[in-house]
Amino acid sequence: MDKNTIVRSNPAGMPGPVGNYTHLTKIPRNAELYVTSGQIGTDKDGRIPEPMNEQIRNTFDNIKSVLDSENLTSENVIKANLWATEKIDWDFLYADWEALFGGSYPAMTVGYISELGLPEIKIEIELWAAKV
Repeated sequence: MDKNTIVRSNPAGMPGPVGNYTHLTKIPRNAELYVTSGQIGTDKDGRIPEPMNEQIRNTFDNIKSVLDSENLTSENVIKANLWATEKIDWDFLYADWEALFGGSYPAMTVGYISELGLPEIKIEIELWAAKV
């Protein structure tokens, strides 16, 4: 293994992931760490649409803008935390994920909670990234 490479793995002897994520992501010692605030489904005008899938689409647009601002790609993302107030349409979310990131899956945590920062927000995604 190259000491300057982010490594994703699913350790032997344990169950595989139940979704599109990796159990373990290891970053090299000399990597620069980036942590985003939770990105939400606001559109370019700051409006939050009602439908969950529209919020998901806008959230991924906002994630792309944040990553692009630091020249980060899916290979740099090491952890994703997803918080939702209603059931996630995983087929829809994974299609947006793959459009932005391809098949690269970091470590991930998903939580369903009663509310987020504003009553109309249905999903929030926080990313951790590293660049060597």
